[in-house]
Amino acid sequence: MKNTIMINDGFNPELAEGASFKGIFEFPVIEPPGEIKFPKYLIPFSERDRAEYPLETFIMFYEHDNKFADIIKNPEKYINDLSRFAGVISPDNSLYRDIPLACQICNIYRNRLIGSYLQRHGIPVIGNCRWGDRRTYSTDVFNEPVSFIGLPTESIVSIGTYGCIRGALDKKQFKCGLEAMLDYLKPKTVIVYGSMPDTVFGELKDRTKFINFKDWTSVCHGRGEVWVVE
Repeated sequence: MKNTIMINDGFNPELAEGASFKGIFEFPVIEPPGEIKFPKYLIPFSERDRAEYPLETFIMFYEHDNKFADIIKNPEKYINDLSRFAGVISPDNSLYRDIPLACQICNIYRNRLIGSYLQRHGIPVIGNCRWGDRRTYSTDVFNEPVSFIGLPTESIVSIGTYGCIRGALDKKQFKCGLEAMLDYLKPKTVIVYGSMPDTVFGELKDRTKFINFKDWTSVCHGRGEVWVVE
């Protein structure tokens, strides 16, 4: 793993050096934080220079993939920059239900790789949990729900609903994945970026502590507060 690959496609196996691995696909592990830090503010990676209180702000990646593509390929360039902040939520690489399963698994890997890499370089990391179609959060195909592998159990994770629960089918699929995540990871705390409609969360609110943040667009247009709503 000493030599880098010639074409930088974002997999960069050398970035996994020193990581722990888990599961049949050997995802790098995002370790549970020694001390759980709750963000007071969340700000998108592409907007990080607008952060007014970096020591109370976590960087998140709930935005279009092209806005954080460079950190996926070259995370070492951003270590010093990200060290200014309270922490980072691991990247939210897209897991569309209609893309091939191999692509979904690749993007789960990227999430874990970058989260693990930043964590091993001293940056507090909260693991982002994103699932795709049912094959990623069930044991229908594999003997493990791959969307949850490499994330800490009985700890803290983050999820994003913004743009993911627009229609009835989206809500149904998201709720199925959320239930599976709660069953498997048993998190003590779940950060939710975006809305929390009762049709998705109503029956699940007693399963863990949900901490809800308004989406960045709403905040910028004065339709929500920057700080956390518990």
